[in-house]
Amino acid sequence: QMQLMESGGGSVQEGGSLKLSCTASGTTLDHFALGWFRQVPGKERGGISFLSRSGRNTYYADSVKGRFTISRDSAKNMLYLQMNSLKPEDTAMYYCAPVGSDPNAELGFSALFNDWGQGTQVTVSS
Repeated sequence: QMQLMESGGGSVQEGGSLKLSCTASGTTLDHFALGWFRQVPGKERGGISFLSRSGRNTYYADSVKGRFTISRDSAKNMLYLQMNSLKPEDTAMYYCAPVGSDPNAELGFSALFNDWGQGTQVTVSS
């Protein structure tokens, strides 16, 4: 059974940086396109960054483009999200997930399974 676990969140000042990690058990991340999602209370979870299965293509929501970088370490079976120049509006719970093509989704990807990890909280103060 596949399980994903996010870590690396925390509280930072505006302009700071954090690097989120996503570890996988029961599966190999190279088998999937992957994504990072975030959710704030009262709002739907939304995708912010995606990595193609080949690892050659990345996609970012306009709100994070130029500040966040998604990457994968196949040897460690981990997914990362480097977040720089953080803003208070980046405050959210962050999740990783395998994704599939979805023409109805804003960036063309949506989560493959409705099975989420516990997430990692990112809080950015001004």
